Amino acid sequence: MTSRYERYDLLILGSGSTAFAAAIHAQELGKTAVMTEGRALGGTCVNRGCLPSKNLIEAARLVYDAAHPRYPGLTPARLDVDFPALIAQKDEVIRAYRDQHYESLVDDTDEEGQPPIQVVPGQVAFVDPHTVLVTATDGTSRLLTGSQVLIATGSSPLIPDIPGLSETPYLTSDLLTNQEEELTELPRSLLILGGGYIALELGQMFARFGSEVTIVTRGSSILTGYEPEIADALTEILREEGLQIVTGAQVRTVGRGGAGVTLVMQRHGSSRTLTAEKLLVATGRLPNTQEIGLERAGVEVGTAGAVRVDRTLRTTVSHIWAAGDVIGRETESQMATPVGAHDGKIAAHNALSGEPLRQVDHTVIPRTIFTDPQVAVVGLPDEEAVAARIECDCNTIPLSVVPRAGAIRDTRGVIKMVLDAPTRRVVGVSMLGVNAGEVIGEAAMALRFGATTDDFIDLIHVYPTMAEALKLVAISFTKDVNRLSCCAT
Repeated sequence: MTSRYERYDLLILGSGSTAFAAAIHAQELGKTAVMTEGRALGGTCVNRGCLPSKNLIEAARLVYDAAHPRYPGLTPARLDVDFPALIAQKDEVIRAYRDQHYESLVDDTDEEGQPPIQVVPGQVAFVDPHTVLVTATDGTSRLLTGSQVLIATGSSPLIPDIPGLSETPYLTSDLLTNQEEELTELPRSLLILGGGYIALELGQMFARFGSEVTIVTRGSSILTGYEPEIADALTEILREEGLQIVTGAQVRTVGRGGAGVTLVMQRHGSSRTLTAEKLLVATGRLPNTQEIGLERAGVEVGTAGAVRVDRTLRTTVSHIWAAGDVIGRETESQMATPVGAHDGKIAAHNALSGEPLRQVDHTVIPRTIFTDPQVAVVGLPDEEAVAARIECDCNTIPLSVVPRAGAIRDTRGVIKMVLDAPTRRVVGVSMLGVNAGEVIGEAAMALRFGATTDDFIDLIHVYPTMAEALKLVAISFTKDVNRLSCCAT
């Protein structure tokens, strides 16, 4: 049974980081806001993505480091892995985090007595440009209407059209979900389709826990779109850890086989069959724009189903906005939690404040892949800079020249810097190495303010830290960094 219309200043489809950022800002502006959620409050990141995966990735690192100490004088130790117990502790971490950062913000007035943020559970679909119907699992429904509307429904795993896949049990990145069906037993062997960040993070994690892992990608290398020096170095590292990485593979069929799954692929003109206990599909993500009735709202979608927006995050309908993963690569955006949270606030400001519209700037978005060592990037890789008609100067150095890397006996990795040659302005940095995700913040700030190589060189860095890699790669354009004393410029 459908209730009467419930009216709000801002109606938000979704309850992830983008939605919450918008709802909180609406509350700060003294406006009423309601979110909808078809699964677990908090969306992908807290329940199925960033947080659970990073929790387990760190546990896997402890297991690996104990068995492979870098220091002479330390005896390797084998840590027993109780996978169900690891999953249980992960679930507890997620519950605590969700309670603190999401549940506690709902249905409660803020410190200044502003109206509470509300969440309506259920599957959502537009009825008209201002109204949605939310249908709960028990079949009851509610009609919500908003003066302004924000689409923040996020993204879901992309499932490729492979013969036999629909009849074959497979996992996606949602295997790390909370409060829903998930993987609770460690597979003896795992086939992974895809060569992007999800495939690599989870592949290394499962291998370190003890699974036999094979990664299969159709690309000529892993990490398509990243600097080839990074991809090549990481491939070597992962293979040294025992992961099998098969590139240039055309998957023909998948199916059930024996006690697990089989995969038939074509590579270099010959056919090959792989088998494993489990299959993980990690071939990318797609915006969640299916089945939410966008056509009834008049909202247009573009590439891969992404909601079309301008730089104010307004859709093709004047009172409807969109932000987060659901806009895909629109406005040069990227599917990343902090991007959604940042843009959610801008969307709410533009929808509700009555002030001049703000525009998003997605020029500088730092990203990290939580392999070990980490991959971190910001700005343009070499190939994209050339495509943008930038007169490039690029250089790559091994992390063995970084004092900190030598001191902790972990010199794996490289760092590459891309310059606009005439001005020496840095337009891109890519790093594979220890704590790369922490280092890239400095590079991001530098790119935001138009820093040159001289700015990196003249900045006094803490010694010894991995951030010195930025200084050293900047120096490498004019000097041999193998012939420097410590801290020298």
